[in-house]
Formats: sequence, structure tokens, C-alpha cells
Amino acid sequence: MDAARTVLAFLFLASPALAEGEAPDPWFASGRAAVERARERAPRAGTAKNAILFVGDGMGVSTITAARILEGQQRGESGEENQLSFEALPHLALAKTYTTNQQVSDSAGTMTAMASGVKTKAGVLGVSDRVQLGDHESVARSRVATILEQAEERGLSTGIVTNTTVTHATPAALYAHAPHRTWENDTLLSDAARKVGFPDIARQLVEFSHGDGIEVVLGGGRSNFLPANGRDPEEPERTGIRWDERDLTEEWRARFPRSAFVWNQEQFDALDPAKTDHLLGLFDPSHMEFEIDRSGDVGGEPSLSEMTAKAIEILSRNPRGFFLMVEGGRIDHGHHAGNALRALTETIELSNAVRTTMEKTRPDETLIVVTADHSHPFTMAGYPTRGNDILGKVIPNDPRGEPAKAPAKDQLGLPYTTLGYHNGPGYPGASDSQPEGAKHLPRKVQGVTAGRPDLRDIDTADPGYIQEAAIPLHYGTHGGEDVTIHAGGPGAALFDGVQEQHFIYHAMVEALGWNRAATKSE
Repeated sequence: MDAARTVLAFLFLASPALAEGEAPDPWFASGRAAVERARERAPRAGTAKNAILFVGDGMGVSTITAARILEGQQRGESGEENQLSFEALPHLALAKTYTTNQQVSDSAGTMTAMASGVKTKAGVLGVSDRVQLGDHESVARSRVATILEQAEERGLSTGIVTNTTVTHATPAALYAHAPHRTWENDTLLSDAARKVGFPDIARQLVEFSHGDGIEVVLGGGRSNFLPANGRDPEEPERTGIRWDERDLTEEWRARFPRSAFVWNQEQFDALDPAKTDHLLGLFDPSHMEFEIDRSGDVGGEPSLSEMTAKAIEILSRNPRGFFLMVEGGRIDHGHHAGNALRALTETIELSNAVRTTMEKTRPDETLIVVTADHSHPFTMAGYPTRGNDILGKVIPNDPRGEPAKAPAKDQLGLPYTTLGYHNGPGYPGASDSQPEGAKHLPRKVQGVTAGRPDLRDIDTADPGYIQEAAIPLHYGTHGGEDVTIHAGGPGAALFDGVQEQHFIYHAMVEALGWNRAATKSE
């Protein structure tokens, strides 16, 4: 009975706001119940002081496998025996990624589940599925609390690191409550929402009212914070986007003492974490560069690993602990563009950020969780020999089990690659226009109008090569299979089996001891 009372008390303390006589959100209740079952199986390992959630946007199992091989091959190894940093974490589970209205979903609905413990619709942020897509009036009745908001209210420091815009779906789900993920600035609001002053996502970030405000926000998306009549500091030919003529970067600095706004590598490197309480870093008008293109950025951009390290240095000054979310967001963009090289190198950089975190935190006080919001229809197939170039054409083994002298051929007599996509811009003969999200991505090798392209003289490891796709789309879709959850540190043993995606929130909250602390205070 004590366990039952504990569950019931926590549901009413932490679940979304309830009308009189209304039952707790069923998704929230099911997530809490799943954690109770996991707690019975998991050994006690203390309470986490800090929690760090890594989200590889679009990082499905095939992406992890191919990135593991690529990283090993970049070191001159065969690659298959390599291990990404987070694969060494001791606990592993699978997460189901569907949302309440879609079998294959987007980042907004899936990240809201991880951030709030409540499954919801695709395309919405920080709200339950009682929301109506695009209806600002429905937000008040469907708003859900997030782990970042709760961390702030408990006196912890909080941070967000991403290489997408900081107002993009994954980071925004931690602090924003919006009926549409695209409302990143005031120009993108519905007319009705703009008329009544509903805050866009960038405004919600700067005006965040929980605790003493988010301590660290690092990523891209500077245009969403600058007025339309203001010049971008890095690219003066560009202006901001905001119609309300507000400069939210200045408002950030004015709001917080000992605060800083930086937009290039030099400013970032010069920043003293010991003298900075609130840091906003926006390193590009839109998304930050892909990792392999980062060295060519005009103003210079820090890597995901560097941003993660700086965030930990600032956040770890709080003796009460911290919550940090780090997103490798451009894995998703590489896959949407059908460009495996960029997707895989982004995955490797996310692994580097996890390794950096392991070096800068104590395993007995920091819970590290590495997962994905969804996958992509990215395939690794054929019968390539051991150590075959993961980006190359399939070289099979000969009848003796040794590497063949020439690539394998299809029924048309043409070679094919190990990596490919179920759908996307790599369909032979499809338009070679630049896919959405593929900033600075070279155009693909032009296919043919009938049959497969002839790859015999094509370098499929070239950075501009786009892998073949079976179904022609301007940009690839997401995939719907389960994604992995890797975990280490206090409470990590809760992550086992096949779980609903919103379980991640509940397990992190359990590891931090908030369930028990909340109940004891009653």
C-alpha cells in the first residue's frame, strides 16, 4: 500500500495541471507505473546529482552501426570492432517512438515525450495531445511541465546545447509550449496568435520564468532573435527576422547579471566560465555548420564537444546539480538530404561530446542517457567483405572467402553501395535541387531517368555524394522503428527492456530522486 500511495501522490504532484475531479494524464500515469516496475528490478545505485540527456536526432540503429565502422576506418582499422563512446555505457534499452497521432513521428512530439513524460501529437511542443494543432487557445488547457522547468524550480542549473537552431523542435520542447513547432519567431505565428501577443518560441526562451532562468543555451538560429531592421554580426548582408523589432540577444544580457551573448569562436573561447552565470551563444543565423564543413565558417563555430564542455564547466558550479540536454541535431539533416557521410560524421561528433562529458563528470553522481528521438529509413545491406569502405561500393568475398577483385553487381550489371535509403532525393533521375536542411551541401551526382545510375566511375565516398533511394522525395522522411537508449551512472539500471519513449522522463526523474523527495515533503 505504501508503494501505491507513493505513485498516487507523485502523479498529482508532477503530472500536467488537472481540472477538479480530473484523472491524471494516462500517458504520464503509465510512464510512472513503468518506472515503478523497473525500480523493483533495478539495483539501488544512489541518487543522481546531475542528469545529462544526449539526443542524436534521427540516430537509428543502422546509423550507430555505420558511424561506428566509419570512425574505426578513419583511424585505419577495419571498423567493425570499433565502439562509439556511448556504446560503452553499461545499460541498454529500446524506446518506441510513435506519437498519439502518427506511427512514424517527428522531433517535436517525440522530444516532448522525453521532456515531460507525456506522449502527445506530432508537431507540437510542451503540450499534451489535448492541444489542437496550430490553435494557440488550446495551449493553456494542454500545457505540460518539463524536466528542465522542474530542475530550475528545484534550484538546479540547466543548459541546452545543439547544433541546430536553439528554437528547433528538440531543444524547444524543453522550454516552450506551442501548438506548432514552426513558431520559432513572430513572423511564423498564426495571425490569430500574433494578434493576441502569443509568444513565439524565441521569446519563450528569453522570457523563461522558471527558477532563475536557463543558465546555458548554445546553438544556432540567431535570425530568430534579431529584428528585421538589424544586421547580422557575422553576415551583414543578412538581417534578423523579427517583425516586433526586438533584439532578444540584448534582452538576454539585460535580464541576467553576469550574463554573456557570444556569436563566434573567438568570443566563445575567451569566455570565462567562472565569471559567467548565464550564457547565450548563437553561432549562425540558421543551423550551425555540419561538422565536416565547420572549418569554413566565416566567424568560426565551436564543435558540439566544445559547447558541451563549456556548458558543463558553467553548470557544474551549482552545488545542487544540473540538468543538461545535448542534441546532435544535424544527424537528422544529413539523413533528410540522403547524405550518409554528413549524418555519420555528425554521429561521431555526438560520440565525441559524450566522451568529453565522461571525462568532465563523476560517474557516481551524473546520470548520462544517450538516445534518439526517431530513426531514418537508412539501410546497411549487401554482403561486403570485412573492412569494406562503409561509404564505398560493395566488394563481396570470393568463393574462397577472400575479398573479391571487383564490386558486386546487380541484375543490370551495375555496382551498388552498402548504404542507401528507402526514400529521399537520391532516387535516380530525381531533381538535384538542394534538399531541405542540406545547408551548403553540394548537389548530388545526377542520376538517370530510367534504371539505376552507373556508379563504376563515381566516388561514393565524396562528401557531395547522395546515396541512392528507392522512392523519390525532395527530402527523406523519418523512420519508425525503435531506437536505443544507452545509460550510465546513478539510476541507469532503470533503463532496460522495450519502453515507451515517455519512460525516459520518468526514469530520469526517478534517478534524480525527485519522486521520493516530492512524496516525503507531503
